[in-house]
Amino acid sequence: MPRNSDKRPQRNQWKRQAPVLLDTSQRPLDIIDDAATLPVVNVDTDFPHPNIFRKRVRGIPNGVKPGDLVAVAYSDGRHLGYGYFNPVAGVGVRIIRWGTEPPDDEFWDQLLACAVSLRNDTLKLGESTTACRLIHAEGDFLPGIVVDRYNDVLSLEAYSLAMFQRARSIAEHLAKICGTEHWIVKPGPHSETQEGFSAPVISSPDLPRTTTIHEYGTRFRVNFNEGHKTGFFCDQRENRWRLAKLCEGKSVADICCYTGGFAIQAKTAGNAADVTGVELDENPLQLARSNANLNQARVNFVQADAFAWMRDMVRNGRQFDVVVLDPPKLIHSREELEDGRRTHFDLNRLALQIVRPGGLMVTFTCAGLLTSEEFDKLVRSAARQAGPPMPGTESEENPRRQPREIQIFDRTGAASDHPVAGSCPESEYLRAMWLRVY
Repeated sequence: MPRNSDKRPQRNQWKRQAPVLLDTSQRPLDIIDDAATLPVVNVDTDFPHPNIFRKRVRGIPNGVKPGDLVAVAYSDGRHLGYGYFNPVAGVGVRIIRWGTEPPDDEFWDQLLACAVSLRNDTLKLGESTTACRLIHAEGDFLPGIVVDRYNDVLSLEAYSLAMFQRARSIAEHLAKICGTEHWIVKPGPHSETQEGFSAPVISSPDLPRTTTIHEYGTRFRVNFNEGHKTGFFCDQRENRWRLAKLCEGKSVADICCYTGGFAIQAKTAGNAADVTGVELDENPLQLARSNANLNQARVNFVQADAFAWMRDMVRNGRQFDVVVLDPPKLIHSREELEDGRRTHFDLNRLALQIVRPGGLMVTFTCAGLLTSEEFDKLVRSAARQAGPPMPGTESEENPRRQPREIQIFDRTGAASDHPVAGSCPESEYLRAMWLRVY
């Protein structure tokens, strides 16, 4: 067992400093010869959650550095497990292994092999796609990192300092298990403000700029230089396929379409009559057009702000049989909750107005801080203000509107390769409501 420590954190240890530019040579995975030599961090919670917030940390031994592997003990001295320490992050300790055994070669081999086995042996994703999520952070008991596989490329995004430091080793271990040749590692989008480090993107030699993946027979090009996060969004795979089966002969609007996933599947797999994809950002929209051409799918892609485009549709009386509303993450912190709720409400209120009576709408949120109950409530509230103008207000710029009736016929989430750990249920971030609109 590691030696305990009752040292209290010094005040200057908690100060947030300018982000540190990391050396990208990377440290290897933690293989511990003598667990007794590890520093011990004391915490005042023994709740079995992988993320221990900084305010719960009570004792930091001298010499421990951000990103170090530490033993974790309760304030009364009971040993809890092992984790990665970062005093400048909101999450002060991320647990990597519970119990008295430290992480070793066997631990890492089993952890990574189990994650791959879930996708290959249990879910059998290779039968339907060449792209999937291999590591889903806490869902695969590796807090702070996600890994997607696109054909022969592993794309890693590290949300924590410790995981970025070890990401190259994780990539190389996974490559041996999966038989892949290439990898790319990116720091998370808020690593400077949340974890106190900045780092360049690193990759294996000869990493291809793009690759073309298959999803239920439809092809999509993934661009590793420009892709958001790890690249193509694997989490919507099952929702894209389900929606496609509802689109035959129908008109479809894919709002916030990014690289065109829903729109292209609606046309190629769903045989929709006509499809419009709306996206503000130019780079993903160019890739969306390329993806449509790749599948010889005729999709009308429009570069526009979603709010402005939907208002134009409402003014012109244009409605669609099927509407997909899949906005980017609108809530990143609790301070953004109120504004995020309002934005979701306004988007849904407009989207409901352009659904033809009797048509379908699927609406998403990827804001983990917005609960299912809150999302349901705001969508129902939006429906109450999404009908035709109230009599006498038709000529006003923003008329008062009558309610539209909706039927909620299903709720879904992320694809099955995005598991949720029982000890971290709040990591279930993607929520979808499937509606019929009258």
